[in-house]
Amino acid sequence: MTLIQLEYIVAVDDHRHFASAAEACHVTQPTLSMQIQKLEDQLGVMIFDRSKQPVVPTEIGRELIAQARIILLESRKIDDIIDEEKGKISGELRIGVIPTISPYLIPLFIKSFSDLYPEVTLLIEEYITEDILERLQNNKLDLGILATPGGVDALSEKVIYNEEFVAYLGDDHPLNEVESIDPFLLNADDVWVLDEGHCFRNQVLNICQHPGADQSIKFKSGSLEALKRIVDNQGGMTLLPELAVLYLSESDKRHLRWFNDPKPVREISLVTHRSFLKKRLTEALYKEIITSLPDGLQQKESPNRIDWH
Repeated sequence: MTLIQLEYIVAVDDHRHFASAAEACHVTQPTLSMQIQKLEDQLGVMIFDRSKQPVVPTEIGRELIAQARIILLESRKIDDIIDEEKGKISGELRIGVIPTISPYLIPLFIKSFSDLYPEVTLLIEEYITEDILERLQNNKLDLGILATPGGVDALSEKVIYNEEFVAYLGDDHPLNEVESIDPFLLNADDVWVLDEGHCFRNQVLNICQHPGADQSIKFKSGSLEALKRIVDNQGGMTLLPELAVLYLSESDKRHLRWFNDPKPVREISLVTHRSFLKKRLTEALYKEIITSLPDGLQQKESPNRIDWH
């Protein structure tokens, strides 16, 4: 049994397709298939059920793959330990970011971080919160940037910033007549919200008076930008994260209304597995993100905030 063979079975489990797994591992499919077959012969068990498409692990295969992930994670820690000892900031970071953060935060730090640390490769993908938490626990991601607390004991959270929710109103909305909004007066049937699975959707509905009633939701989208455009064309209102305000035009900003106390606020954190070792690299990324934030947003605290949990 070799680490290469373990990498191959994990890749097949991730992709559920031999050709895609081979491509991800930068080998030919016959090479990957031969090594997996060799491992199965050595262990005397079938790891994958090849009769199904997509290919799936057998019952014993699932247990072996879970153990393979642990072994591979532990083996990679050797290089991490050496880099930490040398104080070297290099290598690869696999980062998952939720969609209501990614388009607003990533552009702020990505270039400056790359300029400062050219030997670091950042692999950034968007996932919903549930998927990021699952991938962090299964070593499919190194870091997550998401709204917290996540409530997972195996994961460590480090707060980056707190941001307020901001109301974005249509031209004819009656709340245009006020300077700021009482958050307890919001009603879900007046608010365009994100689709199921987005934590931002749950946060918005928890702010509203009547959260969670499907019949009160006229439209569901996976994009805050889409919701904003719907408000522009159809009226009503939606809520945006404070960081999104940076990217609005001056004409769009006239549609904004901030909230009175208690202000609805969400906490954004950098999340890692508690056993994750790339501490210097993680700290370098954290510091660059903090440096890139606009004045006043860095770990903003509101004495009268709504805890959406």
